[in-house]
Amino acid sequence: MNPSIGERVLGALPEGTPQKEIARQVGMTEDAFSRALRGQRGFSALELARLAEVLNQDIHLLITGEPDPNRLVVSGRHNFDKETWTRSIDGEQGDKLILSDVLLAYRQAETVRPLVPSNVPADLAGARAALEEEFARTFIERLARMEIDTVRLPGLSTAYSLRIGPRDVIVIPETGNWFKENFDLAHELAHLVLGHEGVMATEGRGVSREEAAANRFAADLLLPEQELRRMDWSKLSAADLAAHVWRWGVSTHTLKVRLETLRLPVESDTRALLDLTTQGLLRRHWVQDEPGDPITERMTLASARTFPAWLKDAHLEGVAQGRLQKGTLAWMLGVDPETLEVDEPTAPTMSDSDLMSLLG
Repeated sequence: MNPSIGERVLGALPEGTPQKEIARQVGMTEDAFSRALRGQRGFSALELARLAEVLNQDIHLLITGEPDPNRLVVSGRHNFDKETWTRSIDGEQGDKLILSDVLLAYRQAETVRPLVPSNVPADLAGARAALEEEFARTFIERLARMEIDTVRLPGLSTAYSLRIGPRDVIVIPETGNWFKENFDLAHELAHLVLGHEGVMATEGRGVSREEAAANRFAADLLLPEQELRRMDWSKLSAADLAAHVWRWGVSTHTLKVRLETLRLPVESDTRALLDLTTQGLLRRHWVQDEPGDPITERMTLASARTFPAWLKDAHLEGVAQGRLQKGTLAWMLGVDPETLEVDEPTAPTMSDSDLMSLLG
């Protein structure tokens, strides 16, 4: 027998929060709320809408027992306050508006061509094998080989992972911080591989098990334990350390925390180098073996608005067919729709005889 709405609401109540407090936030008396939970009265539509908001639940799920197939479910990286032991996503509401625009771009493309399913690895070992060696420099391109899309946009407060139909998408902010971006990509890939959904900041205090697992996954993906343990950290020169940081695509802080977590002995000189900013270490000690200014090039690339090529092509095709307007395509390209020149179908014209026949 399927649970009633009251039973589903009761199962969604957060532990430790009195029912009277939930009732107050919903605008119900404690008695009315209690009777509704027991099935002695129904919830009104307004009460259910408020409950879904207060409990951070899918209203479709509360009513039917099945998740809404059209609901946008995302996982996002959290900021953690060490003093209060609380986690949050600053700008979450604004981020949801941007994520809704991303969803719209995919739904529009779906009217032109079907979405190809993503091929998400089953575990960490599978992720390493799929990404192959030296992936940090071309992380986004390696993800694309697995049909996992990456979108990079301004205005986001953090990174997210979401599923749109059969497609898995990682959405990251434009920051110019390429080593933070790599950890964001690895962290959100972890959510996808580990099957996490809806890991948001409203789940409670501290760091959730899902977030902790995603952090461990990302750290081991970018800085494999076996490789770090094979290294002799007592004989590492400044140039060698800088070369490793550049190759791994991580920050000095991330490497320092990883070494401390693994309890690997590190010489005081190396610890002092890891106290430098990533840019400071690389600018002072990296022996450049590439032409130009590759450090700045990495920063510039991490500042560029990015959408999958296939998604932009689908919109171009849709505009050419007259099935889509060019506004979303212009947004993906970061240009004014009025200045975007794309092939659009010409409006049908009528001959003089056709016009006269209509007027007659």
